[in-house]
Amino acid sequence: MDENRVGMTTAQETAQAQQHEARDETVRKKVLIKSYGCQMNAYDATRMADLLAGQGYDETEAVDQADLVVLNTCHIREKAAEKVYSELGRLRVLKRERAEAGLETTIAVAGCVAQAEGAEILHRSPAVDLVVGPQSYHRLPAMLAQAAQHRRPVDTEFPVDDKFGALPRPQSRRIRARGHTAFVTVQEGCDKFCSFCVVPYTRGAEASRPPEKVLEEIRHLSEAGVREITLLGQNVNAYHGEAADGRLWSLARLLEAAASIEGVARLRYTTSHPRDMGDDLIAAHRDLPQLMPYLHLPVQSGSDAMLAAMNRKHDRALYLRLIDKVRAACPGIALSSDFIVGFPGESDADFNDTMRLVEEIGFAAAFSFKYSRRPGTPAATRAAQVEDDVASARLHALQALILAQQTAFNRATIGRTLAVLVEKPGRHPGQVTGKSPYLQPVHFDASPALVGDIVAVRIEGQIANSLSGRLIGHGAATHASGSRPAAVALASGGLP
Repeated sequence: MDENRVGMTTAQETAQAQQHEARDETVRKKVLIKSYGCQMNAYDATRMADLLAGQGYDETEAVDQADLVVLNTCHIREKAAEKVYSELGRLRVLKRERAEAGLETTIAVAGCVAQAEGAEILHRSPAVDLVVGPQSYHRLPAMLAQAAQHRRPVDTEFPVDDKFGALPRPQSRRIRARGHTAFVTVQEGCDKFCSFCVVPYTRGAEASRPPEKVLEEIRHLSEAGVREITLLGQNVNAYHGEAADGRLWSLARLLEAAASIEGVARLRYTTSHPRDMGDDLIAAHRDLPQLMPYLHLPVQSGSDAMLAAMNRKHDRALYLRLIDKVRAACPGIALSSDFIVGFPGESDADFNDTMRLVEEIGFAAAFSFKYSRRPGTPAATRAAQVEDDVASARLHALQALILAQQTAFNRATIGRTLAVLVEKPGRHPGQVTGKSPYLQPVHFDASPALVGDIVAVRIEGQIANSLSGRLIGHGAATHASGSRPAAVALASGGLP
């Protein structure tokens, strides 16, 4: 624990924060939270905003108006920390300019870079006032009180107290302002220790929230008008929440309970690991109308040699069997995945195995990256690092194949009627935009009064990575009514 926190109990911290809040309760300040990386960071950002609202902070998107700037960082890519320091350099200038105008600016670094770098951030960036890891941001009020005393606290502990239990319940008006979709973290951390990944070191071991707490949060979101919930976890299908009766719930059971909550029309989950894709979860894709026919299941490579080197704990054959079982349970499902090319030791043959896997399965979308070294991970120091130009060429070829499959998948929806959750007004007058069950953006002409509704849209065209369509009516293709959309699947043999 950092020296600035030694001797302070949680109760003392809370009391100090309340005193600090009382001094400023008549003055509303502005906070800008800039998030990088995954959906879990986006979720954490909303929870931090809810927490800080009780401390007198309203959100702003204008950095020059922010009294508090929080960089909610991600450490998944190489040189992530350097990008944070570059941003901090710009904020240092802004902080000085605001000080010259008589305005105070507090700068906080949160998230996984904060967890990895800790006090080093304070040494390298004197403008930073506090550093807090992803498991400790519920302590922000107390840390801000310390920062106001120029103590520059650092908290990168893995606290024994429940972070989620310490966070305030978000106000309904704030939920409504964020729209009709929401993330809910149900699981954090990972025990897989893939050789390229920093998550076990920055987020800790796998831990699951009690199902009652998750369902309470979902119920509150639904009552405020949220129609679509995405359950989040670093390894979400490893969820094993302990209920009040002592029994462990699987993700499938949690999804079933969430589907029974009034107002919840759509459910999704991400990100999964093949080793934890149980039969009950596969069956949920068959049995739960609210569970969208879209599965993101990272494979990383099509080469058994590379999968072993990555310590993925699955092989190509297991992944292909899972895909077959998922498609048998839900023939209309869309698949996406993650791929890493240029992993240390990857040969042309290994890369060709990946290309053949993509061709064999057919994906509606995928994320692909060149391998980048994560300090502290086993792969970072391995010999046989692949030359950058070779990795770049492989990435280009893989992304071209994935784009072709994505384009074909989107084109296959033309002429079909899909259920679209209307999310917001479109760019043009009289237009709205929403998401299909397959996460495709869909634009069509309709009244903005439909925002929040699920409507039937006949798809008529493809525009880059989105679709255009024509409104048919309400409810004609909604999953909430128990009906499934017509199958839109991409396979090596062609489209249905």
